[in-house]
Parts: sequence; C-alpha cells; structure tokens
Amino acid sequence: MHSDGHITEIYPDLVEIGIDAVNSQLACMDIDELARIAKGKLTFWGEIDRQHVLCADDPDVARREVRRIAQALYDPSGGIIAQFEFGAGARPATAAAVFEEWDSISGR
Repeated sequence: MHSDGHITEIYPDLVEIGIDAVNSQLACMDIDELARIAKGKLTFWGEIDRQHVLCADDPDVARREVRRIAQALYDPSGGIIAQFEFGAGARPATAAAVFEEWDSISGR
C-alpha cells in the first residue's frame, strides 16, 4: 500500500486488516508513534525524506536519518524496505550514503 502525507491515524486499521507493507512518508509523522502502533506487525516501506535529508550537502545527515529510522522501526517480524525517490535536488553523495548506511546496519 502507498500513501503520501500524514497517515498515522489509519496505521492501526492497516495492521488490523493485514496489510503487509506500507510505503508512506515517514518524515512527516512521529516515528516513535508509528513504532508503537506497527513495529513488527508490518513492513515499513519507508522513504528517506526528499525535502530535507536527500538534498543535504552533508551525507552524514542521511546516515543519521537511516540509523534513526532503523532504530525506531526495524523488527525482523516486520522489517523495513530501504528506498527513496531520487528527485530534483537530491545530492548523489547523500543518496549513496543512504544505501551505504543501510548496508552497514544490515551487516552486509
């Protein structure tokens, strides 16, 4: 399932009806609240914020965001699909840092 915007309110319903994965804009919602509602119950097919993180000149901004998301939402019972939209304004080095950090977290 995919939805843009703030959809925290419907996450409990998505879990209840058995949605396997949700692709949503994690940055516009409270990550800790999402974890409380759905961590381990569904896969967060979450994207890295393209308005603030991917356009940052400092790749460490992306690394910190990946660690924050992983710490809050990753659970082997649910999981995370690492993806993002490489759109206008995204910095190649920052985008590369996202996947490098996911690789380091996953032990690859």
